[in-house]
Amino acid sequence: MEATVKTGLVLEGGAMRGLFTSGCLDVFIENNITFDMTTGVSAGAAFGCNFKSRQTGRALRYNLKYARDKRYSSWQSFLKTGNLFNAEFCYHTLPEKLDPFDFETYRNNPMEFFAVTTDILRGTPRYHKLSSCNYEELELMRASASMPLVSVPVKAEGTLLLDGGITDSIPLKFSEGAGCKKNVVILTQPENYRKKPSKLSAVMNIALRKYPELIKAIKNRPAMYNAQTEYAFQAQKEGRALVICPETSLGISRTCKNESELKRVYKEGRKAAEKNLNRIKDFLSAS
Repeated sequence: MEATVKTGLVLEGGAMRGLFTSGCLDVFIENNITFDMTTGVSAGAAFGCNFKSRQTGRALRYNLKYARDKRYSSWQSFLKTGNLFNAEFCYHTLPEKLDPFDFETYRNNPMEFFAVTTDILRGTPRYHKLSSCNYEELELMRASASMPLVSVPVKAEGTLLLDGGITDSIPLKFSEGAGCKKNVVILTQPENYRKKPSKLSAVMNIALRKYPELIKAIKNRPAMYNAQTEYAFQAQKEGRALVICPETSLGISRTCKNESELKRVYKEGRKAAEKNLNRIKDFLSAS
């Protein structure tokens, strides 16, 4: 009897570009496309967890409802708490009370779910298996999506954590290292996109001067990201991966609050998944 090939799903971040990913994932749920393991970075984790809880439309729904709510994301929140996206509201009040997250379905779904963070003291990535999305795990998810300069580092596991995209934006190698022989990779930038050095480098050098290893990682991020993009498409050529990405830039800001734009990006994700549906099924079912 032939052994089953372990399958992986890799989700890039990108703040509100993550609604493209959400659109893809909802199509997956509707068509019973499953994986053995999912690894999400930043918004890929924060929105991607709904794939494990099988809640179609949830990420779009709460972003449409609360994007303009000052409790969700605002400069008032930043000035008061140090977090542009309010930690307590986004990761506890919202999933526990306002738009309930299905914790039971999440726990019972056998698919493994990992979130990537950056250890800012060491400038290295960390990978966290989130089995239940309890309070501590939601804090790790928050850390994965906590962007430098507009977020307070999250204290967890004996260190300080921020956005996983700083050190491992497209964790395909991690998924492969965990035994996933076939991986679907969802990117939120088009194939020809190449990251350039941040225009905020000088500001970061000052604001983050207590964390020299983090500054090094941020400076290295464009080279890391571009190499990972090339690796993903090379893996696709070799038949080890299948990449889904926008055909052109999504053209949405990281903190967009415009309802029509949020819907547009979500629909772009749905369209991309539907276009590749048969290709995905064939890829996952082939021996």
